[in-house]
Amino acid sequence: MSFLGQEIKKRLSALGKRKVVVGIPSYNNEGTIAHVVQQAGKGIIEHFDRDGMILNCDGGSTDRTREVFMETDTLSIPKLSFQYEGVPGKGSALIAMVDAAYAVGAQALVFVDSDLRSVTPEWIYRLAKPITDGKASYVTPSYRRHKYDGTITNQICYPLTSVLYGTEVRQPIGGDFGVSRQMMEVYLAEPKETWRGDAARFGIDIWMTTLAINEGQAPVFQAALGAKIHDVKDPGKHLGPMFTQVVGTLFSLMDRYQEKWSAYAQRPVQAPIFGEPVETRVEPLDVDLENLKRKARSGAAKIEAFLRSSLPPEFLAIVDRVLRKGVCDSSDWLRFVFLISKKTQVPSEKEQWMESLIPFYYARVASFVEATLESTEEEAELAIRKQVCLAYTMKGELAEVWK
Repeated sequence: MSFLGQEIKKRLSALGKRKVVVGIPSYNNEGTIAHVVQQAGKGIIEHFDRDGMILNCDGGSTDRTREVFMETDTLSIPKLSFQYEGVPGKGSALIAMVDAAYAVGAQALVFVDSDLRSVTPEWIYRLAKPITDGKASYVTPSYRRHKYDGTITNQICYPLTSVLYGTEVRQPIGGDFGVSRQMMEVYLAEPKETWRGDAARFGIDIWMTTLAINEGQAPVFQAALGAKIHDVKDPGKHLGPMFTQVVGTLFSLMDRYQEKWSAYAQRPVQAPIFGEPVETRVEPLDVDLENLKRKARSGAAKIEAFLRSSLPPEFLAIVDRVLRKGVCDSSDWLRFVFLISKKTQVPSEKEQWMESLIPFYYARVASFVEATLESTEEEAELAIRKQVCLAYTMKGELAEVWK
């Protein structure tokens, strides 16, 4: 199926073939998008002999995002801005740009977020080069983030994806990716029903990464990008629909690939990292610990009756600890995630079980914050990686739940 209107197809055809395409999704980013566009243009000029173009797919911005994009000087690198059609969400924007990049014959499509302040021309090179060299089917970012930035990644997507599929990818939902032509074909071949669900929204990043790990003809790489400086948010105050869309997609894909992950018993192997590490500082991020605990306790209290009537008896002690203290240790958290991942496979029950996971997520983040308040970024990273090891040792429990 096509995700592009006839007018956009004509404009792409007039631009001819392009080796590297940079795609920038946006929604009301007029204050930050110009910098991203400038760096993308320089990346194409400096590293790919000008053989590329820049796309902007917008979600209906009410500010001047699209105008700023088109007005930004890219030193003759062509650019095109258009608005996607379909379900409102990031995934709809990204799949439209996959379609556009494929139409111009791109070898590599690089996605970068429109709120990035740390993006450089080197990012474009490192996300695309392993693909244009034929070494990778997909490239994820590897960057330094504040120890409390990316808590959905740290507490569920990173450990679960690594343990399930055997490829340790540190930022499976980082937002900045390189996509090969082969993976563009895979994504475009998906049934249209895919683009009516969470993959059309915030679920797109974990969806693309998981398919690349399982369907890519070449390995998944990671690109060393330094620090990610963007609009960071307190995880206890800005969760929104992102959690349920991302994690719901992760759980849905567990069903799709159950045969693969249930047969994989080895320890996860780190995906190759392209480029030397970049020494940079991360921006500060204040987290309200007491608010996290309060949200965990109150959220669990609202659904206490449902939990007590629906959970196996051995899980009620976990519920009691969250109700009393608003915290959740790693083993309790993983055990709960394993159970919910299976419970959500019943369509009529998915929404309720996904919502029930949120208070436990707050409790898990609260526990991690409390345990690492005095820790350095490096020490906190070790704690996150320790949870991956724990998830691996507990994978047998996951297999039992899914029998």
